[in-house]
Amino acid sequence: MEQKLYICYTKSVEIMATIDLRKTVKQYVNTADIRLLKMIKALAESYQNDEQELTLTKEQYELIDKRREAHLKGESKSFTWEQVKQNARNAAG
Repeated sequence: MEQKLYICYTKSVEIMATIDLRKTVKQYVNTADIRLLKMIKALAESYQNDEQELTLTKEQYELIDKRREAHLKGESKSFTWEQVKQNARNAAG
């Protein structure tokens, strides 16, 4: 039996969570020693670098489009979710 999980987020809940989180982080920053400040800076820089790396090139989009078309035409091998899980279990030994 297939089970689906549906999550509903309201914008107001998300905004309140963001405001509360900002306040908490600012409290940490305001009382932080040099070690924590360096870790926060490194985390922020890493986050910015990750966002820049998430952009696909034109060639990558074209490859994805070609693979999708092949899939839709039945020209590529596909697996059900159950098959994927079983393959992972088998590979893990």
